[in-house]
Amino acid sequence: MVETDPGPKKPHNCDVKIDHQLNGPGSKAAEIGIQPPLKSPTKFDPEKGGNSEKADFERAIELTRYGRFHYLLLAVCGLVSTSEEMDVISMSFILPSAQCDLDLTTQTKGWLNSIIFIGMMVGAYAWGSVADTLGRKRVLIAISIINGLAIVASSFSQNYELFMLFRFLNGAALGGSGPVIWSYFAEFQPKNKRGAMLSFMAAFWTLGNLFVAGLAWVIIPSEIGIQSGAFIYNSWRIFLLVMSLPSFVVAALLFLLPESPKFLISTGRHEDALEVFRGIYMMNTGRSKEEYPVKQLLIDEVMHAKPEKQIEAKEPKSKLRRMLSDIVEHSKQLFVPPILKFTTISITINFTFHIGYYGLMMWFPEMFNRFDEWSRTHDNAEADICQVTAYVTQYGTHSADAHCDSHINSNVFMESLITVAAAIPSNIFAVLGMDRLGRKFFLVFATFSAGICSAAMYFVYNKTNNLIVSAIFSSVISCGNASLDCLITEVFPTNLRATGVAVSMVAARLGGIIGNVVIATLLDTYCPAPTFIVAVLLASGGLMCLFLPNTTRQALQ
Repeated sequence: MVETDPGPKKPHNCDVKIDHQLNGPGSKAAEIGIQPPLKSPTKFDPEKGGNSEKADFERAIELTRYGRFHYLLLAVCGLVSTSEEMDVISMSFILPSAQCDLDLTTQTKGWLNSIIFIGMMVGAYAWGSVADTLGRKRVLIAISIINGLAIVASSFSQNYELFMLFRFLNGAALGGSGPVIWSYFAEFQPKNKRGAMLSFMAAFWTLGNLFVAGLAWVIIPSEIGIQSGAFIYNSWRIFLLVMSLPSFVVAALLFLLPESPKFLISTGRHEDALEVFRGIYMMNTGRSKEEYPVKQLLIDEVMHAKPEKQIEAKEPKSKLRRMLSDIVEHSKQLFVPPILKFTTISITINFTFHIGYYGLMMWFPEMFNRFDEWSRTHDNAEADICQVTAYVTQYGTHSADAHCDSHINSNVFMESLITVAAAIPSNIFAVLGMDRLGRKFFLVFATFSAGICSAAMYFVYNKTNNLIVSAIFSSVISCGNASLDCLITEVFPTNLRATGVAVSMVAARLGGIIGNVVIATLLDTYCPAPTFIVAVLLASGGLMCLFLPNTTRQALQ
């Protein structure tokens, strides 16, 4: 950014006298030929007073103070994260109830769990790249509206194929939510609070899990709904309809927030970024915008900032062509040194982590349901997961000759609620310790602990054991999810952040797909394999983070 010269200012008499003594004619400095030093801009101390300051992004965001705006931002972005998790995890509660209506087998359940991740793979890359070109806020609003409409449409679907189609569209919209909302939220945070606040936002995933489990417990076992001829709109469909409401609420709330100032700076809109800073300052302090001390932004840290004149020169070019050109350019930059290393490691960690996270978490209600069926028919006799699965698939409700029964004992929902609630203490620990212990500590600890829990599932022998191990797994994997979100969000530079996180999310969704399909296939045919595969992948993937740079309390690139 080119700085303009405001012209000479009239010095104070005392300043003239002192400067003349030190640097004027006849001074010691003049005698030995030393040039007077250049004066650096005076730094503003908000407690001591002052008039103006030139500041880089980190200093500018610090001077807005931390207050009401950031808490509103946390609430809205947290609700976006909650809504995303509710949409993803809701399928695990629907499957046992929908198996009769949609004529589901274990394999088709696996594909229904996976189709949303296939959509998210497509959407993550596309939306993330668009957000790096058009901005975070507009993309988030569009995503939320499309997502809500897709969920409503899926609730009215009367067959498996149509339901799959709308779940795919639901996933395609959701795919952009994760990478864009994390980039958007992080770009408003000062570096000394960023880790804690990103961990705080990750805790909203747990809140989403709690809402889903609680609402499923209340709605799905009830007999509410209507049936008119071949058209059925029963309790699990009403549950889906309720899941769409947060998306529409989020779309409305996002209109209250500004565009990311970091994004505005990276695209050359420096005055717009300053206006955002002034608005944040006014909301946080209650003072007027004019009192915000920063009058000019120093842009030396943004390596790829586009000057405003260059942007204006591109206007005659088609907006669509420019956007597509930027998407291709952003993608190329991710796969050339030095960013290539970050991209490769990020993809690997996300892939292995989410095989375990979604591969097991989305099957917990199904496993609880199978243990419940075994306990009811065998008078609470002890059995491991493989014995239970063999009984259910050969002689129970999943056998070829069994009459389809979609009734689910309320204990299954209670156990699911306990499992997701177990993540609350670990999320609090992550919020308090993320900036003290660091992202890498939490990720390695969480992946090793979750790997041990996954292997231990093979050795459980009753409902209680299964619940305890599942709850511990949920707790530690949630803690790891918070640290992974922080690390991946911070490691990419601003102009590539949404695209970089999106590519990482594509790998995460691919992990979710493989995790669900593999577990669905192996659970009924070769039972011990899924738990040990997940254990090895989680532990080995977590170690990869040691090759990434330390981002704890560091300025965003």
